[in-house]
Amino acid sequence: MHDLDGGRMIDGESGGTAAWRPSRRGALALLLSSSALGLHPALGQGQPTSARAPSFGYEDVVRQAQALGERPFDADAATIPAELSKLSYDSYREIRLRRDKAFWSEGDSDYRLLPFHLGFLHDKPVQLHVIRHGAAMPIPFTTALFEYGKVPVPKGLSPSLGFAGFAVTTTLNDPRVQDEVISFLGASYFRLIGRGHHYGLSARSLALDIGGAQPEEFPFMRALWLEEPARDATELVIYALLDSPSVAGAYRYVVRPGQETHVDVTATIIPRQTIARLGIAPLTSMFQAGEGDLAQRSDFRPEIHDSDGLMMQAGSGEWIWRPLRNPKTLRISSFGDTNPRGFGLMQRDRDYANYHDLEAHYHARPGYWIAPQGEWGEGRIELIEIPTDNEAFDNIGACWTPKTPLPVGESSEFRYRLTALSATDHLHAYAQTQHSFNGSDLEDAHVEGHGTKRFIVDFAGGDLRYHLAAPEEVEIEASATAGTIMATIVQPNAAAGGFRAIVDARLADGETADLRLFLKARGRTLSETWTSAWSVPAKPVAPAMPVEN
Repeated sequence: MHDLDGGRMIDGESGGTAAWRPSRRGALALLLSSSALGLHPALGQGQPTSARAPSFGYEDVVRQAQALGERPFDADAATIPAELSKLSYDSYREIRLRRDKAFWSEGDSDYRLLPFHLGFLHDKPVQLHVIRHGAAMPIPFTTALFEYGKVPVPKGLSPSLGFAGFAVTTTLNDPRVQDEVISFLGASYFRLIGRGHHYGLSARSLALDIGGAQPEEFPFMRALWLEEPARDATELVIYALLDSPSVAGAYRYVVRPGQETHVDVTATIIPRQTIARLGIAPLTSMFQAGEGDLAQRSDFRPEIHDSDGLMMQAGSGEWIWRPLRNPKTLRISSFGDTNPRGFGLMQRDRDYANYHDLEAHYHARPGYWIAPQGEWGEGRIELIEIPTDNEAFDNIGACWTPKTPLPVGESSEFRYRLTALSATDHLHAYAQTQHSFNGSDLEDAHVEGHGTKRFIVDFAGGDLRYHLAAPEEVEIEASATAGTIMATIVQPNAAAGGFRAIVDARLADGETADLRLFLKARGRTLSETWTSAWSVPAKPVAPAMPVEN
């Protein structure tokens, strides 16, 4: 779950809206000619002929994944020279792309390809290819593409060494400026942003045993292919070959940059063995402190998080909001469903005044929304929350886990659209959670072996402003999986154009419950469903008194 492998600790920069600057997320560029920088001649042999084989595409990657899955996992094939793996964090940051070597910069397209140098924690080599005129051509490694600063230039590295991954820039925010729009770096992690966004949470291609009893397994990319974009291309097509001890896979990503950047993902997964906790469309993020977590604040900033809630649309159509928390112990929440319509980790709070962070720009971090394509069957959306006292690490995970493990040795396909967005109010017409406070203890918090808490949730948007004229018609529908709902209170909130829901609940010592609530009027649902888990500690057992003889 730590983002050291996915980017956060290796980046050292906050934000992605300024003009591209070399960093750990900036990297290589290469001209498509055999004479450029003395590269491998094969790179310049992309002109098609009548005798050439059909164009390279996703089916070719699927065949490679199927062949890979039939063989035992080869751990030795994913190693790099010791001098690179021993690089320190500071040394690795010294290695930067030469600014004048942007791949595709000689063409007319608005895209630039920037592969990353191997080293430090990025020790899994990825073979990069450009698909030009239908032919897949490998990009050979050469130190001539990089500036090494104070780090000695490595000697004797093979052209087939590979890279750590890549970033792609385009004119995302300004027609005259190249900004990063997507990057693949570390295991199967990738990140994307829309207009005005700064990098925040990460997406992953696949998760294995995330939040499980055994150590998490991190699949990684062995090869990546990018179709060379034409002059007027509005989308970028990427293919990937994934591998790990338990699984092989083929992926296709179609990237459409814009106000909201979309990535259509097709995944073909071939398990080598039974995988009980397999995460489809996994997301990882960071949540240290929010509006309801005063005790978690470590400095002057009111809130510290990349995402503040898990949003879901169940197969039934119900919209659900689950605020994120920084728990005291590992917490896994499962939401069983059939054919979910969507889920994602969102950053709803866009007000700078709630963060006061001039470097991290948490108010400009995107949310990621996953919209499944086709039927995913029975399973569960899982939310993993890990305690943290450091914003440098991702401690939040979310994914879809099928109810039945995928068949070993067989190909299973999943398709979905991943969208980087700022607002969520256009996703549905109901009122949305604006603020929630995770239960303060009431005065009689511990009476007769029970705990009592008050939960406060502010809803706004949808049709709530209309109902402010007759607030007596608005009521709370509240339920809990254990314990008792003691009281509900609805308060008009004219300043926000909505209503405040207050629920008092009681739970026995040692129990845990899921609380759900939403607003309705005359039997009509007015808001999404807010849900949260809460627990009452077990009463300490008094030590037995010694028996005197």
